[in-house]
Amino acid sequence: MAAFLLSGTISLARGAETPAMLHFDRPASKWTEAIPLGNGRIGAMVFGGVQDERYQINEATLWGGGPHDYDNPEAYNHLDEVRKLIFADKVGEAEQLASTMMGNPKVLMPYQPFCDLRLHFAGDQQATGYSRDLNLENAISNTAYKVGESSFLRESFVSFPDQVLVIRLTASQPGQLTFSVGMDSPQPGFQVTSGEDGSLHLTGQIQPRQNKPFSWTGSWDQPETRYAAALKVLTEGGSVRSSGNHLDISGANSVTLLFSNATSFKDFRDIGGDPVLLAQGYLDKAVRKPYEQLRQDHIADYSRLFSRVHLQLGPGNSESNLPTNQRIEQFSKHEDPSLLALYFEFGRYLLISCSRRGGQPANLQGIWNDALLPPWSSKWTTNINLEMNYWQADAGDLWETEDPLWGLIADLQQTGAETARVHYHSAGWVLHHNTDVWRATTPVDGPWGIWPMGEAWLSNQMWDHYLFSNDRSFLAQQAYPAMKAAATFIVGTLVEVPSGMAFAGDLVTNPSTSPENAYLLNGKRENLTYAPTMDLELIRELFENTRKAAQILGEDSAFGAQLEQVEKRLPPLQIGKRGQLQEWIKDYDETELEHRHVSHLYSVYPGHDINPETTPELAKAAYKSLEIRGDGSTGWSQVWRVALWARLGNPEQAYRNLTLLINQSTLPNMFDLCGRPFQIDGNLGGPAVMMEMLVQSTNDEISILPALPKEWPDGSLTGVRLRGGAKADITWRQGRLTSFRLHSDHGAQYRLLYAGQQTKLKLQPGRTVVLDASLHARSEHTH
Repeated sequence: MAAFLLSGTISLARGAETPAMLHFDRPASKWTEAIPLGNGRIGAMVFGGVQDERYQINEATLWGGGPHDYDNPEAYNHLDEVRKLIFADKVGEAEQLASTMMGNPKVLMPYQPFCDLRLHFAGDQQATGYSRDLNLENAISNTAYKVGESSFLRESFVSFPDQVLVIRLTASQPGQLTFSVGMDSPQPGFQVTSGEDGSLHLTGQIQPRQNKPFSWTGSWDQPETRYAAALKVLTEGGSVRSSGNHLDISGANSVTLLFSNATSFKDFRDIGGDPVLLAQGYLDKAVRKPYEQLRQDHIADYSRLFSRVHLQLGPGNSESNLPTNQRIEQFSKHEDPSLLALYFEFGRYLLISCSRRGGQPANLQGIWNDALLPPWSSKWTTNINLEMNYWQADAGDLWETEDPLWGLIADLQQTGAETARVHYHSAGWVLHHNTDVWRATTPVDGPWGIWPMGEAWLSNQMWDHYLFSNDRSFLAQQAYPAMKAAATFIVGTLVEVPSGMAFAGDLVTNPSTSPENAYLLNGKRENLTYAPTMDLELIRELFENTRKAAQILGEDSAFGAQLEQVEKRLPPLQIGKRGQLQEWIKDYDETELEHRHVSHLYSVYPGHDINPETTPELAKAAYKSLEIRGDGSTGWSQVWRVALWARLGNPEQAYRNLTLLINQSTLPNMFDLCGRPFQIDGNLGGPAVMMEMLVQSTNDEISILPALPKEWPDGSLTGVRLRGGAKADITWRQGRLTSFRLHSDHGAQYRLLYAGQQTKLKLQPGRTVVLDASLHARSEHTH
């Protein structure tokens, strides 16, 4: 009983004192109220039911379809004609013809739910004193309640070191745990068997499926990936009995359930693995450890990542004691800075939980999905969403979580090289606006899918990681090869603007789009164009970054010179009739003035080429564009706008979009909304843009509290990483900086900016420097 009461007391106290706890006073009645757990491979949604408990479970490599070549050999045959039609403003005809240039098939495959683990407790006694929580500091979920005189605790976590879901059930009185445990799956054709040794097994194979048109989900006509799950019941006291497809536990003092699952996926070309052997192997290893060791190893692994960065926004308040769903509901009526700090910490928790070394990157739903037809197939959308998922990783010191992204890019260079060759007759590699576990790189969905810039954006993101890490081996072995090949593709596919047109002789992309947006041409809605603003911004940044990388590595000087010459032939960015930064090469009217995408503002954020100090006219035009576009309509679009307003120096508008993120786009369990469905990019991008409000950096400049809103008068941000390799702690009181602590392991030089003041600082390796509100510095200590 002592252990039970101690655990419950700690959970409630931490919920009141820190922003590191989600807590609820009732079980989840639907999926979007459940608590997410994960280790990058296994995802579990915990409902916290009293009589019937459900763990809805995913595995990162269970997808529809199978290894597949998406390339379309007919695509290149129509490329020149499509380009001519676009240059001639016959875009409707171009889009009709472009339908023959889609990948095969033209829609991608869906991420799939795996199974449900179900616990049923006999009896209908009413529970009292119910609580359900998720401790973000140790990634453990607790469900606690009383029935009669007995108190019950259910503790759950998913271990990365041991690759198992662990569920520990305890009671305050001996012999009180009597329940059954079973498994089922939404996948057709699964089988479940139980063993007298307290084991349960589920096996199956993804079956052929014909998905409806306009579901944005591909179909497949043969069985594909095989999958398996294994469960072991370990009891103290009582008994375990096999009963067909489930297990019955009777009169136990405590019970530990160990669950693991696996698929036959080995890589995007090979699904020949043995899921039964893999799942059982994880389980056999975990069974050899006592529960406390499993728990200790899990906490040590997770907290090593989570504890690096912390945000505090003011003291706790009365709202901090409310259930999380009620705090979200009341946020529009009451200032609750600590709820935003909780959102920040939750976003960090989710990234650690859904993206770990050796696994798949975070998809549109991270790792959590309960639908056979998830929204937009729950794939990787590469025209903002995948990139946003990892915006926080560098500044937030979660570099390990980026490994799956770098692995995805390595795979896409292989498939993207084939698409470049087949669709464009070009060297290098290309990626359009979506990919799936089979590493599609072709245009998909419709004309808006002909956006051949995904490789440029991801390559730029790799360069940004180098700026944070100064990891030369990463630059040489991973980033630069991707950057160079991406630049090679672009150089090979740029075309000259015909004579007689504006910018005749300049080099442009054609065909392309401004992601997912459309414009009006002769009164008609069109997607395809040439030289959309975002393309030009991405290309300039890629070429500049590639030249810098080549110089650092002492390689490819001739190629760097070629990129410099090609860049000079790109059209300049344009300012339109409303004073806005044009989204397209011509000053078209938008079909949707407040569109969720703000692609043409890429060079403001996450890029760096437009800023008020060095490009004031373009920054002013970007500001106007953002005013015209208005506030975001989805969680992720609100997040992007926060960062843009922060970079443009408007804390009020940045904060407004943060409030909209909570008020309009946050579900009861704090999951993000994209319109109606859950989509995780807002959750994962949120920490990045909140850090951007508090500190901004380039390789040689740091801006301190550049967009601090008045609603955050007191706070601190510790452990934040900066470009150039430094790390900082920031504290402020009454809206004014009190301490800025800066440290670098290898030395760095910066210009520091705060409140109209500036100073230059040279950091010595291993030495910490502390600055006050006047930017006066003192050396603190040496490591």
